[in-house]
Amino acid sequence: MHHLGWGQRFWQTLRRCFWFKSLGTMGFTFVFFLAYIYLLKNPANVTFIMPRIWLDSWISFHPLALIPYLSLWAYVSLPPIFMLRRVDIVAYGVRIGLLCIVGLVSFYLWPTAVPPADIDWARYPGMAFLKGVDAAGNACPSLHVATAVFSAIWLHRLLRDFGSPAWLRWASALWCVAIVWSTVATRQHVALDALAGIALAGVAAWLSMLPQRPFPLLTGPVRSEP
Repeated sequence: MHHLGWGQRFWQTLRRCFWFKSLGTMGFTFVFFLAYIYLLKNPANVTFIMPRIWLDSWISFHPLALIPYLSLWAYVSLPPIFMLRRVDIVAYGVRIGLLCIVGLVSFYLWPTAVPPADIDWARYPGMAFLKGVDAAGNACPSLHVATAVFSAIWLHRLLRDFGSPAWLRWASALWCVAIVWSTVATRQHVALDALAGIALAGVAAWLSMLPQRPFPLLTGPVRSEP
């Protein structure tokens, strides 16, 4: 038995069920996108155009917002990294999966879209590509925001319980804020979409942590496995 520093414990944890975590995250994302794109292209009802509020004027368009916007897919893959057992990884997947289902059901029952932006997307090739792949539908609540905030809340808990440095928790929070900002700054969403996504994530994260029984984490001495 021997004690390891935080960084060494992190690498030990990362190696546990590495392929299960990696392939599971990719599979989850693939299935989600199948449902998301289907609803995007096949709205069941008349699409409602979301209104802009004062926050939309305050957050101006910025092409570099595409970077934090796309970084969501790396960010949401972080919580399972700190989990040691497959059963815990699956349990977390079910939790965030239920959040996604609520959002998808909302898109089906109440299709929404953002209003057209007075921007020449041809001047911004990266943004033009994004607009071509992810049209301005499935707007409210923003699942981009909801999954980011849900992941941030879980990361805060996992990093705290893991005994990580405080600056990592701050970095995680700032990363989440950047993702939320980017959804409006790329004009993929309006502020109301983002606020609804934050509310959905807050409720889902609170429910997902009941009862307060933490997952086992590699926080203490490391024992050699039999």
